[in-house]
Amino acid sequence: MKRIALKCAVVAGLAACAMSGVSSAFAQQTIRVGWTIPAEESKYWMMKRPAEFPDIGKDYKIEWVQFQGTAPMTQALAAGALDCATQSPLALAQGAVNGGLQAYIVAQHVSEKPGSFSVYWAVKDDSPIKTIADLKGKTLSINTLGSGIYGPLAILLKQNGVDPQKDIKLVEIGFSLSEDALRSGRVDAAVMNQPFAARMEAKGGTRKLFSLSQQQPDIVHILDACRKDFVDKNPDLAKHYVRDLTLGMKKALANRQETLEVVHEVMKAPIPVLDTYLLKSNDFARDPGAAPNFPAIQKMLDTYTEAGLLPKKMDVSQFKK
Repeated sequence: MKRIALKCAVVAGLAACAMSGVSSAFAQQTIRVGWTIPAEESKYWMMKRPAEFPDIGKDYKIEWVQFQGTAPMTQALAAGALDCATQSPLALAQGAVNGGLQAYIVAQHVSEKPGSFSVYWAVKDDSPIKTIADLKGKTLSINTLGSGIYGPLAILLKQNGVDPQKDIKLVEIGFSLSEDALRSGRVDAAVMNQPFAARMEAKGGTRKLFSLSQQQPDIVHILDACRKDFVDKNPDLAKHYVRDLTLGMKKALANRQETLEVVHEVMKAPIPVLDTYLLKSNDFARDPGAAPNFPAIQKMLDTYTEAGLLPKKMDVSQFKK
């Protein structure tokens, strides 16, 4: 009887271990993803319409973490607090140089191309400033000192005889407040981004002075990157995520009306305001397959080195998987 009881206990124990192994093998995996506002429509679709993505909630989960910009997400990636996150080319490069971050660029959100919206600096209609050269001695706004748009700005200023370090004053003002700074006279030229550019243009009284496309026509503004160690250890999980990012981009471009609803839910911006620019010719460019433009990113890295934002030249291939 004791032997039978012992056998039963062993069998029960083995069965429990087997069941534990099965449940562990099929445990739902979670990926920690950083995001911000605006221009991440593929992620907004994944967050707000998860039923459109069969793998989410079934094969893996996403833990969404919102940030106010790309630089804090770079720090979180370097610290291992995030697995993947939205990045600007400059933030990613500086994270690699200064923080030892090793990461892969896995997708691209928005960029510029001929005919699309390009970040620009505006002046008042009655301003005496007519050219970039006229900015000498003037005050300009920028979203963040040392941000990714500073590199192209510095190059354009230099090309027109203006020293970006000595001849102008840069004031840090968020995109949403840039228009007010211009109209109130706090700055002579204000940097404009969407959706704030569309709002300002609708009111009138201002004009475009120059845009970043004059320095490089295919600037990449935001992309998605994942930590190298995370991807190497979890290749299937990373593939699920990238496939869904790509699917999200396709859905965003294929159904503009639903995308307006999705973006409204995330940004809380009125749909009539979003409708003035989102996914129109006056919006940023988006690749249907969310494919990273590595040659364009390489040009940007070279620009950042020339502008002094990076200490040495970098090869974009280090971010390729």
